[in-house]
Amino acid sequence: MAEPPCAAAEDAWGKVDAAYGDNGLDSDDEDSDYHQEPYKESYKDRRRRAHTQAEQKRRDAIKKGYDDLQAIVPTCEQQDFSIGSQKLSKAIVLQKTIDYIQFLHKEKKKQEEELSTLRKDVMALKIMKANYEQIVKAHQDNPNEGKNQVSDEVKFNVFQGIMDSLFQSFNASISVTSFQELSACVFSWIEEHCKPQTLQDIVIGVLHQLKSQLY
Repeated sequence: MAEPPCAAAEDAWGKVDAAYGDNGLDSDDEDSDYHQEPYKESYKDRRRRAHTQAEQKRRDAIKKGYDDLQAIVPTCEQQDFSIGSQKLSKAIVLQKTIDYIQFLHKEKKKQEEELSTLRKDVMALKIMKANYEQIVKAHQDNPNEGKNQVSDEVKFNVFQGIMDSLFQSFNASISVTSFQELSACVFSWIEEHCKPQTLQDIVIGVLHQLKSQLY
């Protein structure tokens, strides 16, 4: 006996459902897997993100550099009343840094000049020490030489020769317009013309001249 059409159709759909059920092909599961697939970043997005990170790193480095300058340069730490308590701009930080570097260069040059002057003074003192040692040695080798003492006139001539030489430079360097100017000129003259090496040259010249006159 033949089956009704409706029963045959139901059997056919039942077989199809069973087949899909056995193979694990569930339409709801497929939709769920599709939506859970992770987002893949494009090449353009990666480049944009890398550029943003590099730019932020560069800005952080610049900010750190300005902060370090403000911490190192003393004038940046001082309060500037013209701008109040607001933060120093980058232009002001750079200008104060330049001014401070120029100040350090001037100080270094000044110290080098002072060091050169001290070295010259040390050299002059060494020469004087060597001369005194020679005088002492000569006296020790010839103890009777002291008996032939020079006269007071000769001593006066030596002193006069030294004073005449010093007075020439003193007269040319000193101004008597006012007492203040005189005082300033005297100290400048002493520093310039009364150095050990200068005095030694004057004394040696006077002694040579006096020796040629006596002998």
